[in-house]
Order: sequence, then structure tokens, then C-alpha cells
Amino acid sequence: MRFLGSLSRPLVRASGSRIAASPARVQPPKLPRFRRHTSSTASHEPEQAEPSEHDLRYGYYDVILPEEPYVWGTSHIIPRGVPPHIRRPPYVPDRVNPEASTPEEGPAATARKLITDTEDLVRLRRAAQLAAKTLQFAGTLVQVGITTDKLDAEVHEFILAHGAYPSPLGYKGFPKACCTSVNNIVAHGIPDDRPLQDGDIVNVDVTVYLDGFHGDTSKTFLIGDVDEKGRELVSVTEAALEAGIAVCGPGRPFKGIAQAIREVIRGKDFSVSPMFTGHGIGREFHRRPWIYHDVNHEPGVMEPGDCFTIEPAVVQGDDPSAVTYPDGWTVSTENCARSAQAEHMVLITDVGAEVLTRPT
Repeated sequence: MRFLGSLSRPLVRASGSRIAASPARVQPPKLPRFRRHTSSTASHEPEQAEPSEHDLRYGYYDVILPEEPYVWGTSHIIPRGVPPHIRRPPYVPDRVNPEASTPEEGPAATARKLITDTEDLVRLRRAAQLAAKTLQFAGTLVQVGITTDKLDAEVHEFILAHGAYPSPLGYKGFPKACCTSVNNIVAHGIPDDRPLQDGDIVNVDVTVYLDGFHGDTSKTFLIGDVDEKGRELVSVTEAALEAGIAVCGPGRPFKGIAQAIREVIRGKDFSVSPMFTGHGIGREFHRRPWIYHDVNHEPGVMEPGDCFTIEPAVVQGDDPSAVTYPDGWTVSTENCARSAQAEHMVLITDVGAEVLTRPT
């Protein structure tokens, strides 16, 4: 996952920049009320109500909207505890010595780094495999009726039980162990008390910090009886990820990833969100190279030792515009169409590309 960080004006059209800065908080504007586009029943039985144009194009599902009255930021969410013996990433504030934390910002922290040391590669693979196991564990939990906060609690404990730290927790103020993005949420959904419903799709994005290295992966899960349009969205998203992986290797251009993804969605009623990119990963959560999923002309080729994520967010329809909710993290499609995402970590080797987060 690559986090946008807190935005000063949630619920306006999201910035087109790849990374939004974290400016000082300003008085938020008066927010518009979102119109719920789907049928009032979202029951998979369109004969019970006259289907709207939105229903016919995007299907039947529950639209995720911010609760009113709006609560700004995440300071009201109390993070779960982590035992002191668990090694924390440098950006996590130390309650005893707050000055000891170092924000993951700036050219030095985000510079491109090749991972070639044998012991570093062992640790990198171990972190990636724990992330894969954590995601598999989450997949056993996602079902109708479970709240995403309960899912987060279980994921939190699973990671701690394996001697690791949940990387999102405390990253630029993010208050949970994982991201859970339901239906129209493109990314960075904060786990909450809403139970998952029959027909939902939910992306669970997990990152673990183990022995000084991060492992990062995500998958969009089908909850119960998902309609055909939702199933197609998830299937196409997974195919887009695999197409991006297939063009990776030493000497290959980074821009080839986006070109491969475009071929998967060509001729289909889908688009790729330009807001979120893949990223280099290792000792740092996010660093260069940035992996763009929409067609681009960025220079650069892959080298042995490069490790990065590919994580396309595919959106229904041809408008991937998005807005950020008042919490400063949750990003929804502007027209409330559904979005799905899938993510793997890829290590470039001398002879090809190794997907580190495939379950073994």
C-alpha cells in the first residue's frame, strides 16, 4: 500500500498528484451530501425497484458513505496496543522518547535502493511471506456479519503473535493495523463497526514489519453472493496485477507495467485509478521506484535488487475521479462506482522476477 497522507480538504476532488503532502490543518469546507446511487434495497433483485442508470452500469451493492455528523481526522480512534518487545519501524512515535521517531519523508529516506545482501534478502523474503500468511488468515475471516474492526483486531493479534509489527499502525497517524476498503472505497479504508454485507467486495491491505523489513500485499475478497459486475471487476483486477508482473525483469522498463495493465482492461468498462502507485519497499515502507499503473512515459528500467509493489486499483466505468472522506484517509470514487485492488511484492533478480508475496 502507498499512503496519501492526511489531506487538508477531505471530500473535495482528490489531488491529481501522486503523493499528497501533509499541510497544516485548515478550517474544513462545508461538505456536500452524497447521493446514494444504488437502489434502496441493494438486494440483487432489480425487479423489486426500477433500476437506475447507475444500477444498470455498475450493479447492486451498498455504497459506503461517511457518517454524519462528520468527524475530522482520526484522533478520536484509539489505536490498539503493541507489546514493547515488538520491534517498531522508525516512523512510529516512541511514547517514552517521542524525538526518537524519524518520519519516512525526504529524498534520503525515499531514495531507490537495491537489495543484494544475502542476509537482507532472507529477511525481506521472510517479511513478505508473513504478509502473505497474514492475508491468507484475513481471508478466512471475511464473511457476512463480521465488522472490519473485528477483522482488524484479529489481523493485529496475528501479526503480533508472529513477532512483527503492523506497519500501517501509526504511519502518519493511521490508527489501525490494516486497511479495509469496501465497494466504492478505492483505498485506505479505516476498519470500523459496519458489518460486511452479502454482496460486498472488500480489499484487505496488510503490511508487516519483521526484522527490519516490510512485507506488503492485498487482495479483494467477495462477500457472499456478489453480483456478476462485481465479480468481473475483481477478476479483471487480479488479471491486471498478473499482467503487470509478467513484464517485470532485469532491463525491462517500468512503464511497461502500466502498458500491460491497459491491455487487460482495453475494451472493458473499467479504468485504472491514477491516484495510487506501487512503490519500492524493503527497510523503508515506501521509497522509489514509484510504480505507475496508468499509462505513462516515466523513464527507468528494472535492475537486479529492485523490490517494489504492483497494486492496481481498477474502477468501474471510465471516470476514476475520487474524493477523500473527512477522516483524511478513506478515498472513494466520486461517482460511487466500485473499485477493486490487488497487490504483490516483486523482486527483480539476475534472471527474471520473483513474486515474494505468493503464498508458499
